[in-house]
Amino acid sequence: MSFRTRLFVALAVAALLPLLVFMVGVRNGTARRLSQAAEGRSRVLLSILQGDLRRESGSITVRLEGIASLLAEDNRIRAATLRGDEGARRYELDYAARAMRSAGLALLVIHDSSGRIVSSGQFRNEYDRVAPALLALVPGAGGPWLVRARTATGTFLALATTSTARIGQRRFGLVGGIAADTAWLTRLGRDPELAVHLVLPGEPAPRGELAGAIPLAFVDLSRSGPPATARFMVVRRGMTLAALQRDTTLWFSLAVSAAALLALGVAAWAAERVSRPVRELATKTAAIDLDRLDQDFRSDRRDEIGALSNLLGAMTERLRTSAGRLRESERRATTGDLARQVNHDVKNGLVPIRHVVRHLAAVARQDPGALPRVFEERRETLESSVAYLDELARNYARLSPGAVRGCCDANGIVRDVLRDLSGRVPLLHELADGLPPVRAEATTLRRILENLVINAIESYDGAAPAPVTVTTSSHEDGGVVQVRIVVRDTGRGMSRPELDRAFDDFYTTKPSGTGLGLSVVRRLTADLAGALRVETEPGAGTRVVVDLPAGERG
Repeated sequence: MSFRTRLFVALAVAALLPLLVFMVGVRNGTARRLSQAAEGRSRVLLSILQGDLRRESGSITVRLEGIASLLAEDNRIRAATLRGDEGARRYELDYAARAMRSAGLALLVIHDSSGRIVSSGQFRNEYDRVAPALLALVPGAGGPWLVRARTATGTFLALATTSTARIGQRRFGLVGGIAADTAWLTRLGRDPELAVHLVLPGEPAPRGELAGAIPLAFVDLSRSGPPATARFMVVRRGMTLAALQRDTTLWFSLAVSAAALLALGVAAWAAERVSRPVRELATKTAAIDLDRLDQDFRSDRRDEIGALSNLLGAMTERLRTSAGRLRESERRATTGDLARQVNHDVKNGLVPIRHVVRHLAAVARQDPGALPRVFEERRETLESSVAYLDELARNYARLSPGAVRGCCDANGIVRDVLRDLSGRVPLLHELADGLPPVRAEATTLRRILENLVINAIESYDGAAPAPVTVTTSSHEDGGVVQVRIVVRDTGRGMSRPELDRAFDDFYTTKPSGTGLGLSVVRRLTADLAGALRVETEPGAGTRVVVDLPAGERG
């Protein structure tokens, strides 16, 4: 896995993990708040429901007490009850229906102390039926009650309370209420998120999340049996809450997805931006070679990458300097080995000649007349030694590379040489635009420039370094286009005697010099049919002018 990929993964994880934690936390927190709000609404609805039941039962009780008061003062009811008057009896049977309608009730049953129904408002023909369950409906015994009563067509449920009326010495009970039908239950459920269900004894609980329940005594007047318990159950529908949670989750998911895409884009951009300098450094570093140390690692960055780049630049500079010193050492070592070998071989050829010459000189002094005879005798030795030296000269001549006729770009070679030799002394160039190519092999021209620039750099030995400038230009000389290369320094310069010997082999003014630099330059320039001129003055520097024939443009 590349550094860029690892960086992208790390940035993506660092960006996405907080987003995921934020999404889960906000989503769970929102769901918890919504659930708490729903529970609060459930508690409020239960409280409102209890208040509604108390208010309804109180209203029913007030109306029943009014009916009871009128009942106790009605003379026709007295006549029917106390004297058994037949005409008053029919009035008594219809009394509950009239009183129920006038009071706005749905249920009204008048019964005596034995549980016998005297008058029924919802079912007239129920009179004289004994309903023991009526005796359980005692005023003040924990009402209201939920009552199932008979009608002409069936049964119905009613929320009922009780009251009593006394006629003479007899006591009568009144059971009255309103219908507990679906419309009434709907009115009780004010919150669309919550539903109110009336669950009778033996019926299963409704589906959904139970928010609360209110127990209520249940009496079934249509059959005999003890009172039971019915319940008003508040069930949370969950439609609104679930929809809100779904919407919240959806929008949070969309927001987090968009943020995640943005975070991934930013992570990719940041990984690319951060890893780009590292890749560039790696590319430059991979191109470093001892024969090519021209990579420029200079950077204006002030971070760690800039420090690394500058460090690599300093390291490359040290390698360039060391490589130059190594090449110079190898050249000097090679030159020394070659000089020793040439010295040895030449001495071997000169030893016989020296002996013959000494012998001839001795004969000339002692017996001049014998000199021709002795010369003839030793002539073969002389010719053999001369032949040996001639063969040796031809063999050494083969070591010199033959001139290769080609063309090269002088400006490009100047840039390469100055780049490779840059270091202690500032190296400047002033290169002419449109310069024609030089009729020379690039390696030969490079050797000329290297020797001249090295001599110019070394001319500041012990003094404060100043720039060395190389300029190029072109001109015509006798109808022939020439390329001029000028190497100029402001070093120690040379005196006239030093200049006269500057081109001699092994002559040097420096302790560590080989004395071959300018002689090599002169020989190579001559091989290229060029001209070499030196302008110098002690303390004013040196100006070396090299004119080389121009080649044809490619």
